[in-house]
Amino acid sequence: MLVHTRRWTRPEYERLIDRGVFREDEQLELLDGLLVVSEPQGDSHAVAVDLVAAALRHAFGEGWLVRVHAPLALGRRSRPEPDVAVVRGSPRDYLGAAPTDPALVVEISQTSLALDRAHKTSIYARAGIADYWIVNLVDAVVEVRRDLVALDPARPRRVYQSVRAFAGRPDPDHGSPSLRARRVRPTAGPARRSRRARSTRCRRARP
Repeated sequence: MLVHTRRWTRPEYERLIDRGVFREDEQLELLDGLLVVSEPQGDSHAVAVDLVAAALRHAFGEGWLVRVHAPLALGRRSRPEPDVAVVRGSPRDYLGAAPTDPALVVEISQTSLALDRAHKTSIYARAGIADYWIVNLVDAVVEVRRDLVALDPARPRRVYQSVRAFAGRPDPDHGSPSLRARRVRPTAGPARRSRRARSTRCRRARP
């Protein structure tokens, strides 16, 4: 028997949310038009999310908002809710609509590792997100994807040219991701930060 499926657009999905079709506690994401159920969080996953968010709030500072499990509006068919995302501005800036251009997205991956490496990598690259990190709890590494390139100049599709793995996982003794992972700095940052402030931050990050 032939099974027909239907892909949702992001505006359709958002209207269903506004009308209360989906409960707020339902773990759903819209990925390329498909509704995907997110994995339940184990203790290690939850702790890693908290540690990464705390470290990024410290690293980015004023003018940046670190959001946890909050939606992004990416194109016409995707509304993912990454574990952590860094966007410009303040919470009230997103009362009317979800952010569209985060500076950094981080997924904490255990059972969702295959999905985060393949499907979500493709979505985030096509959306033009400069930095995408996967905190891989299976192998205890931080996978950093960046350096977007176009496969075909005639088409808008992009992929990450650089994929690097940094050993270490969030360290509860220090309250932040390991120093080796922290050396991987996001490509975007507030323009008003001085060179001296940036160099001071780099010196502090060295073991």
